[in-house]
Amino acid sequence: MHYGVWLLIFLRKEQMQMKLVLAEKPSVAQSIAKVLGAAKREDGYLEGNGYVVSWCVGHLVELAQPEAYDAKYSKWAYADLPIFPMDWQYEVSAGTRKQFGILKKLMAREDVASIVCATDAGREGELIFRLVYHKAGCRKPFERLWISSMEDVAIKESFENLRSGTEYDALYEAALCRERAD
Repeated sequence: MHYGVWLLIFLRKEQMQMKLVLAEKPSVAQSIAKVLGAAKREDGYLEGNGYVVSWCVGHLVELAQPEAYDAKYSKWAYADLPIFPMDWQYEVSAGTRKQFGILKKLMAREDVASIVCATDAGREGELIFRLVYHKAGCRKPFERLWISSMEDVAIKESFENLRSGTEYDALYEAALCRERAD
């Protein structure tokens, strides 16, 4: 094959790379999508201009109930407390299965090269994103959008200053500790 054809194939593939932006709530996702130019509405997300923007609807993934670890925990008894699982289990919340399925498919899309965590700035927002990311089996690189204002200018500036998601590992670990201690 001619070198020029290979170059065109490579450039075309590079142009098709999308970023998946994952917000905590639909209203935040809509504000972000407007700024990014992702105006095409789909079921559970917006797309356009190199971005796919979706949302979590709060806690999509939660700690499993005690009976998931052992049937004896289906009835509470003081003798069984405290419960300290060896391996913590997580499950998709009953009312959010459809949206989780959408997010899992979006994360697996071949044209999605990376993820932007745009959940609320703080411990709980970080936890919400990471639990979905891990439960979906995603291994793509992710960055963190940290905003405290939904003004268009603030969103644009924050997208110009995305940080590596791994810089927030300690925040995620703190959120896990709090959740498991509860």
